[in-house]
Parts: sequence; structure tokens; C-alpha cells
Amino acid sequence: MSLLGREVFWPPADELVEVAERIRARLGDWPAASTRWRICLTAPESAGAQDLIVHTEPRQSDPGALASDAAVLEAHGSRVTLTRKGERFVLDGERSDDWLAALAAFLDCNFEPHDALVLALAWRTGDESKDDAWPVDFATFPRVGDLPPAPEPAFPECPGTLGLYPVLPSGEWVERVLELSVATAQLRRKSADADDLQREIERSVAAGRRHQARLFINDHWREAIAAGAYGVHLGQEDVETADLSAIARAGLRLGLSTHGYYEMLRALHFRPSYLALGAVFPTTTKVMPTKPQGLARLRRYVQLLRGRVPLVAIGGIDGKVIGDVLATGVGSAAVVRAVTEAPDTAQAVASLQQNFAGQC
Repeated sequence: MSLLGREVFWPPADELVEVAERIRARLGDWPAASTRWRICLTAPESAGAQDLIVHTEPRQSDPGALASDAAVLEAHGSRVTLTRKGERFVLDGERSDDWLAALAAFLDCNFEPHDALVLALAWRTGDESKDDAWPVDFATFPRVGDLPPAPEPAFPECPGTLGLYPVLPSGEWVERVLELSVATAQLRRKSADADDLQREIERSVAAGRRHQARLFINDHWREAIAAGAYGVHLGQEDVETADLSAIARAGLRLGLSTHGYYEMLRALHFRPSYLALGAVFPTTTKVMPTKPQGLARLRRYVQLLRGRVPLVAIGGIDGKVIGDVLATGVGSAAVVRAVTEAPDTAQAVASLQQNFAGQC
């Protein structure tokens, strides 16, 4: 975990490395970083994909730096912008004197640059003297900038804990599982046939009404509105294209997928009804944009967000690990294959439900 003896900053900055080393030592045991990042205080002659080039003064456009494989960090006033691989990550908030050293430390904990940057901006000088140095005070975290206004009215609330949350492929599956006293479920129908989608969504919504269950529709928000669904679940990319105001006006709840700190902050801006945190473990049910988060990260996410919005853990969760997942305090766990590929659906659901005994 040592940062000493490595080229962490360019030009070499022994004092910054010492502070980064001190911070890193207080963050705990994390997997070794898959990339040996280098924070460049001035642009090197040859920048590579492992370089983060920092600009703290306004500059003219530098197409060469932006066109290279290197990432560019621009920190002016209260705004920090990271440009990497054609994506922009904009954050507004205070910066401590140690923010660059903290950035190096969080990068060494194997967080992607945009998530490490969130944590670095949440870091405050002296945090390393706390019993638990990890940033968990929401008031210190930055805000995501350049976002459209949140929809009005706000999305309706969900219960604080959603319990067992099966994600199911068809209306027939929704009916079968809701008959087993499951209170929350999602239809994730992979079909380009408009008639099929309408039929399966209407069938699922009807089942939700019969059982007074919370039935969410994945992606297909227009059809969900038309059918009067309880809610819609969207991915991060869908926020750019879906009419969130139309969903809110229709009175549907909104769940949003997140895959790390930056996406959590971005999602919270839209005041969703719940956040999904994942993928916790490797999953084969869909292509994930990020590596598995793991239980240690999930625990930190819950520490930051619990009480602010209902949380759902998702990704590779089955009966063997669900107890460990819920031990983080997340309150709800989404499952797919643990139900749909179980030899005995009723038995699988009953076994999974036991983990939620005592929840309100």
C-alpha cells in the first residue's frame, strides 16, 4: 500500500507524497490499484493514459492535452472538471489544502479517477487524525455541476427498506413471484416488440395491483406511465433521454442505478425514490460499465447515504452472500438468477425472505 518510491507526482513532490502516504495509511486495506496513476502538476513531455494533468489556472484550449490518452483536471475557484476518454465530470465544492494528496491516496485504493476525485474533494485537512478517516459526512461532499433542474413535483417516496427485490423477465414470472408474498419486484423485459412490451407490462402492473406490491418497470418509462405502474427503474444513461418530469407528473416512483460515488451524487440531484448500488459482485445478467464494487465499498456507500434515500444492493447476489450484503445496512437486495434459475422458486423465495425478517 506504500506510495513511497513511486512516481506519484510529476514533477516529483516529496512533501505531497508524504502527505498522501499519511492519508493512505489511514484509509484501510483496499485492493491494489490496477493502474499506477501519476498526478502531473505540469504537463509532461509525453503523457499517457495513467496521467492526470492538473491545471489550477485558467488556460487557453489545449487540444494536444485533451486529445492524448491523459486525463485533464481543471480546478478553478469552487469548480473542478475532469476530462477523460471524452467524458466530462464536473464537481462543485470546497477543496482542502490536501486535496491533491488525498486524490493520490484514493486512487491508490483502486477507485476510478472520477470517484477518487469525489472523495478527495470531500476530504478535509486533519481527517487522518479521526478514528475512522474515511469521508462519510455528506456535508463535505461536492455537488455534480452542469445538471438540468430536478423534476417538479418530486418523485413520490418509497418505504425506507424495500426488502427482497426480484428482477424478473416476464409477466408470468411477476405473477408467480408476487403470489409468494414478495412486496417489491421489477419487470426487466428484453424485447424490441412494442406489442409484447405493452402486453407484458400491463400484465405485470395488474399483478402488482392485485397483490398490492411495488412493481417497477425497467427502462420502458412511457409504457410504464400508460399502464399506471408503481414505478420505473432507469440507468444512468437513461437520465439523459427519459422525460423525468413526465414520470414525476404521472406519480410514478423512480429508481436509479449507480456504480460509484460520482454517479450516486449525480443521481441524488434528481431526487429519486431509491438508489440501486452495484454491481456488488460479478454478474452475467447484463454487461456492467464498471468492475464489481464489493462489500467494502457497499458498506461505505451505505454509511454515506443511509437515511437520505432508500438503498438497494444489486449484482450477483444469491442466498450464499445475501446475509453479508444486508449486514452493510443496505436494507434491500435485488436478485435475478437466485430466483429465476432456482430449482424450486417457492423454496428459493422463502429462504431469501428469511434474511429480511423483522424489517418494517
